[in-house]
Parts: sequence; C-alpha cells; structure tokens
Amino acid sequence: MHLACGALAEHEPRVMSARSKLFASVLAFGAFLTLAGCDSGEYSFTPPADAPLYGSAVQSDYSLIDSAGNPVSSADFIGQFQMIYFGYAYCPNVCPFDVSRMVQGYEQFAEANPDLAEIVQPIFITVDPERDTPEVVGEFTANFSDELIGLTGSVDQVEAAADAFYFEFYKIDPVVEGNDYDLQHASIGYLIDPNGQPMALLPVDQSGDAVAAELERWVR
Repeated sequence: MHLACGALAEHEPRVMSARSKLFASVLAFGAFLTLAGCDSGEYSFTPPADAPLYGSAVQSDYSLIDSAGNPVSSADFIGQFQMIYFGYAYCPNVCPFDVSRMVQGYEQFAEANPDLAEIVQPIFITVDPERDTPEVVGEFTANFSDELIGLTGSVDQVEAAADAFYFEFYKIDPVVEGNDYDLQHASIGYLIDPNGQPMALLPVDQSGDAVAAELERWVR
C-alpha cells in the first residue's frame, strides 16, 4: 500500500494513517457461523477463518448515490462480493492505473470463473464529491468497464463511507491558478464478503494478475 495522487506535504491528516488503523486494529479471529448469501439462489458462503480483515475495526457501511442519482447503500450488495476502490475522477496519474488493474483482475477472474464472477461487483467510490458529480463519476467508470459501478454523494456521505473503511484522504493546497487541487489518499482496494464483512485488501497498486489471484483466494 502506498499513498497516491500528489506529493507528500505538510498537512493536518483528516484521520489516522490508513495503514496503522487497518493493521493495528486486526484482532484475533473467532469462529464464524456458516451463513447463506441473501438473494443468491443456491449459492452459500462459508466465511474462511483466515481472512485478514475479519475481526478488525474496518467496516463497510455506506449510503451514497450512483451515476444516475439513485440512492445506493452497502445493504444493496448483500449476497455479493464487493471490490471497492476509493479515488477520484480528476486524479492525474494514479487512480486510473489502480482502477484499471482492479478491473483487469476482475476480468481475468471472470474469464476463469464465470459463475462466481456473477456474484462479484466492482465499485468505485469518489473521495472528491465537490467535483465528482454523478455524471462525472459515470463518465469515469465507463472508461474502464460496464461492470464497474461509480458512487458519489454529499461531502458528509463520502466522509462517513471513508471513515467506516478507515480510509484516509486529504486535500492538498492548490498549487496552480484556478484553485485546482489534488487529493492525497492510500492506493488500496477492499474485498467485502457476501455478508457485508470486510475480508481482505486488494493489491490494486501491483497488477491485474495480483488482484485476480486475491479473488481466486477468497471468492468461493
């Protein structure tokens, strides 16, 4: 995991570092009951005992809107795995590559596992709601895949979603005329299980192959 979209500068972080909260909070994992995914036909999901984010403080709740302006919440995806990436459409050089690797990993997994791919949903959540309107988010995600859902919302909604995931981001002071700005944020993805529980991080900063391998490990 590394910080993306802008050089490090003196700042007041909005929250603690994503790395420290993600990994320092991981607790011993207790026994999980076998739970069937809702609205998933005959598919039944058994949580694996070794998923690294189980038992951590990381949550996956959010209430946002999609590119058509329709309300979307984490509860809408119960019964599916979610691949979630936080970024922003105006990101100059990192987010497009991270999202591309996430989508490539999903497509590789889907080619090898077409049935399982039907219960995997790639999702892009903006951390720049001031500029990333539903229309902008829709245009951004359409550049990568018709399967990729783009979500935005109010500033409060986006911050609440990021807080649930212990995801850090902050605005870098404008460095050019016109008040344009970049956002500093971690370059990571999240895999959420069909019960709505965070399972593992996705190596979107590495390669599509690495993302596909992580899906092969957890999506069963």
